[in-house]
Amino acid sequence: MKQFAARLALGAFLLFAGVAAAQSNRMIDLSDAQMENLVRRSYQYVAMFNVNNKGALDANNPMGTGGYNKVYAATALTDHTLRVIARPNNDTLYTIGMVDVTEEPIVMRIPAFDSTYVSLMVTGYDHYVNIPISTSMGADAFVEPTTILFYSERTPGYGGEPVEGVDRIFEATGDFLSAVLRVMPHAAEPERLKANRAAMQGVSVEPLSEFLGQGDHEAHVAPWDSPPSVNRNLDLAEDIARFPRFGSDFEIFEDRFIEVMQFVVNHTTFDPQDEMDAGLLAALKPLGIAPGKTYDPDAAPAIDGAELRAVAQRVALESLALFSNAAWTGENGTKLFLPKGKMALDRMVAQSVAGPIGQPASQALYSQVVTDDGAPMNAMHDYEIVMSAEDMPPAKAFWSLTLYDTGNGFFIPNDRFKYSVGENAGFQLDEDGGIRIVIAAEQPADVPEDNWLPINREDLDLDIMMRIYAPDLERFATWTPPVARRID
Repeated sequence: MKQFAARLALGAFLLFAGVAAAQSNRMIDLSDAQMENLVRRSYQYVAMFNVNNKGALDANNPMGTGGYNKVYAATALTDHTLRVIARPNNDTLYTIGMVDVTEEPIVMRIPAFDSTYVSLMVTGYDHYVNIPISTSMGADAFVEPTTILFYSERTPGYGGEPVEGVDRIFEATGDFLSAVLRVMPHAAEPERLKANRAAMQGVSVEPLSEFLGQGDHEAHVAPWDSPPSVNRNLDLAEDIARFPRFGSDFEIFEDRFIEVMQFVVNHTTFDPQDEMDAGLLAALKPLGIAPGKTYDPDAAPAIDGAELRAVAQRVALESLALFSNAAWTGENGTKLFLPKGKMALDRMVAQSVAGPIGQPASQALYSQVVTDDGAPMNAMHDYEIVMSAEDMPPAKAFWSLTLYDTGNGFFIPNDRFKYSVGENAGFQLDEDGGIRIVIAAEQPADVPEDNWLPINREDLDLDIMMRIYAPDLERFATWTPPVARRID
């Protein structure tokens, strides 16, 4: 009798547990408006969760650091063999630090640079872009070695107090950061290029305890042409295990949105007075997501992932279309990639869809060069771009004009390894201070080699991007970008 009663009690317990589990994993029925709002409010976090974690944890990423609190220096100019990112540039070089401040503050050491343009860009999961240091902010930036300390309000045992030997202190709104140095390398000046490459490889990140306790400094950094494994001090698998799985944005919206967003909000600082912060937390509340909670797969509610993905895909298409809207770009083109408190939701969604991460207008502007008749450019024809001295780009630092194939956004292969015109890649002004740039299968006799962008005669659509570093925004407001004119 006792055994029967025990079995009955066990059965009742299992039945109750099953009902409880079924109830805890109940389907949350969201309206169309809630789905739309949820996607728009969270897109920046999903995108940057992927971007930052791929930068630190993706073993197949040729520019990855191989873990957090490590640095990777891309000291080689990119060429047409690069196929991992669309529309790369070869006018700046990158040193990428992936920073984790969950255990203690992290100090980045930055050597001095001899460059017209250097900037440090810091971004967390919230996709607000901060530029703590840039040559555009003062002539003395990066002239001397610099140290900068990163922490967040969740970093244990530290509250922002001064530290001997630390030049700058930066409180981040997230715990997992990308800290990216952009360096104009002066590739046309070999000695200057060599010095700047060496400085890039001298950048390092280290815990504050190590910074205070160590003697001679030794940077642990992998150059561009080294395998990512060179730069790993920890087992990457252990590092990866701390995080939800990264992937594509749409994949996360469909398969593990609740898990990822719970992790994200636990590692992000929110201001209840900030409209975008408050809007996100309100959108997440019906899903049981809030800062400080622990994700439990057995207790988390379920949502229609396929529908959420479909909404995200539609939002992405709508956001990309904004960049083809002249009125929208005219109003918002110089208001992207800004710090917290200076972004509007539609701009944040657009920049998160189009290509995180970028610099604010104070540091760089990107203009598409179109044809004078509006027709697509194609490699079956040659083109010229002519600027007088008065029409030159409003750059306080430097400018570049880069040629890509439209479909993939890759450089056009050529044996000269020439993909752009500008101070870094080479250019020659005419005697009046203007320039004529020719895109052609053969170099015209009257065009300097520096001003010739080679193409292969084939049916291939082309596009040109102009990058303007440290732009003169007042002049930019009235400046007209150049156009490409077809020549036969």
